[in-house]
Amino acid sequence: MQGFARDPNEQPPEDDAGQEQKKETGAGYSDAEILLAITDLIADGEALPELFGHLALHVRKLAKCELVNFALYESAHNRIVNHYWEEKTEMGLSNTSVPEDAPEWWVWEQQQPMTIPDVSREARFAGTLSTLRNLRVGSYAVLPMSTPRRRLGALGIGRTEPDTEGPLNLGFLEQVARLIALAVEHRQVQREWREQQDRSQSLAAISLELSSTLKFEQLVPLVFAKMRQITNYDHASLMLLEVDGRSLRIRAVDPDRGVGSLLREGQSGPLAGTISGESIETRSIAFYDTEKMDKVGNPRVKELREAGIRSVCCVPLLMGSRALGALFLDATRENAFSREDGEYLQQVATQIAAAIQNANAYSEIESVKDRLTQEKRYLENEIRGERRLDDIVGHSAALKRVLDYAAIVANTDSTVLITGETGTGKERVAQAIHLMSSRRERSFIKLNCAAIPTGLLESELFGHEKGAFTGAISQKVGRLELADKGTLLLDEVGEIPLELQPKLLRVLQDQEFERLGGTKTIRVDVRLLAASNRDLVRAMEDKEFRSDLFYRLHVFPLHLPPLRDRRGDIPLLIRHFVQKCAARLNKRIDFIPDEAVEAMMHWRWPGNIRELENFIERSVILTEDNRLNAPLAELRQDSARRSPDLELTLRDLERDHIIEILRQTRGVLSGPKGAAARLGLKRTTLQYKMQKMGIFRSDYMD
Repeated sequence: MQGFARDPNEQPPEDDAGQEQKKETGAGYSDAEILLAITDLIADGEALPELFGHLALHVRKLAKCELVNFALYESAHNRIVNHYWEEKTEMGLSNTSVPEDAPEWWVWEQQQPMTIPDVSREARFAGTLSTLRNLRVGSYAVLPMSTPRRRLGALGIGRTEPDTEGPLNLGFLEQVARLIALAVEHRQVQREWREQQDRSQSLAAISLELSSTLKFEQLVPLVFAKMRQITNYDHASLMLLEVDGRSLRIRAVDPDRGVGSLLREGQSGPLAGTISGESIETRSIAFYDTEKMDKVGNPRVKELREAGIRSVCCVPLLMGSRALGALFLDATRENAFSREDGEYLQQVATQIAAAIQNANAYSEIESVKDRLTQEKRYLENEIRGERRLDDIVGHSAALKRVLDYAAIVANTDSTVLITGETGTGKERVAQAIHLMSSRRERSFIKLNCAAIPTGLLESELFGHEKGAFTGAISQKVGRLELADKGTLLLDEVGEIPLELQPKLLRVLQDQEFERLGGTKTIRVDVRLLAASNRDLVRAMEDKEFRSDLFYRLHVFPLHLPPLRDRRGDIPLLIRHFVQKCAARLNKRIDFIPDEAVEAMMHWRWPGNIRELENFIERSVILTEDNRLNAPLAELRQDSARRSPDLELTLRDLERDHIIEILRQTRGVLSGPKGAAARLGLKRTTLQYKMQKMGIFRSDYMD
């Protein structure tokens, strides 16, 4: 070979085929030639498994041994991995992590060679020597495999007989071990550089992907796809902290590696005592192997172990000093995650945390934008019907009492229950309360509970998330959110179904709720007004309305008198509606006949003010000059059909009777001698009747 002088007695050089066979088998070469062949192999750039196979042939020739062990140290897992080679065959891998069980550990730590002349008589290193005996090794020598920069492991030399062939030339073999160490270091540096490049490219790709979208649902699949290219895991999930900060909810699972995982999207559980909890609380990466997992008493960790999980890596999602959640990865292999994996995943987690923060901010902006859009549309639809406080027409004592009470309660945030027959102006009084309150600059939102189908009422009130039910193609903001910082009127509140009433009660008690199909708790600041023409006391007694909800609504009751109890206001209302309708219909009406006013004052108006307004509009439509042409025949015909007015007579008689009893008891309602007992009613029922009939203290007390 080039570089060596040939002996005169040496045979002529062989042909190329013979040289290649000798290079492959090591047969016929001197020690120097074998050493040079080893150098050539190291320079070839083969990967470690193939390189070890070729090196084992030459080392066996040099050391006149039957077994070669390339023991490499893995810093990521702090362990020695033994690669045993015999007869050009890799016998298998034996991972050793206990120093006292491996001579390779001792050599790696002390950087000194070790010889074991007789393996059968050696009492130390029980774990490794048991393996060597199974491989029929009689004597064993171990040399450090190191470079000036790194301690890479150890080179093991095994013979079948105990020192029968003479002692090894350790000095020469140490040079061989150093050459092998240089080759291993070179390949490790190359591999680390490639991995670093891959991680850098992956992080850049993840950063680019995360910056291109602001929706959480689109973020996670992109992240998982990039992570799969770098980190070898079996299952991965993204967990986020709940609002209370004491529990975690799984928001996403790797769609390609989530099958079979015990961690499923939507699951939630307490933070304390979990691997994720440790990672979040310590603000550091948590690595768990089987031994560490077996020491955890959490039942979820035990379930993972029973499912065959042997390695866990949990990385906290940190945004500054604030923790948002954790990235949880597991594998069925022991020591599946290295420190380098953890460092890479921490950088990924930092980007995920920033992306989640941006996605949340974007979601909030979209929610506010959507809310403002809906509120604007709602107000635009309602602006034509905007009522002013001076639109409430009338000077009767019954109406004045109601307005006085409304003015008193307006400056509070107390719930007001407005009762009265249909058409008495409950909505106008509610709007008057809002206009007199400190919330008058914010929205006045109303919801007619009787006008919306039962199945849609919950969605209309609380809103819904996308996909909450068939047809929910987008998120919807409910009336409660629209009324935040303002006032919400629930008209016909008695029509709310029983199954929905507890949710409304929660809003009244805690000012919080969840959208239909959602899990996020939404807090609002809403002043609630309720209106009903039903007898809620009777509905409560008939189990059609919850008593706890009734008493929550019945904080400040207002009962609006029917139009027949304030007949003195009818002329004022007639003039008001004539002017309003004439202006809208582009007509001029200057004269209202007295007989028309007289007829309307004597009509009982079962539809109250709404019926009167409709009658006036019909009269204005029929008018062709400046004199109101009211269809009075309708009133006479209807009166003839309904005469005698039994309902009015009975009601008036009942009202007069209650007033008389109240006078006799001098206004005392409860007690054995109170008005309620004398009338055979409950005190609450009597109070409701008094409100409904417009009976006030001035009616029965001098």
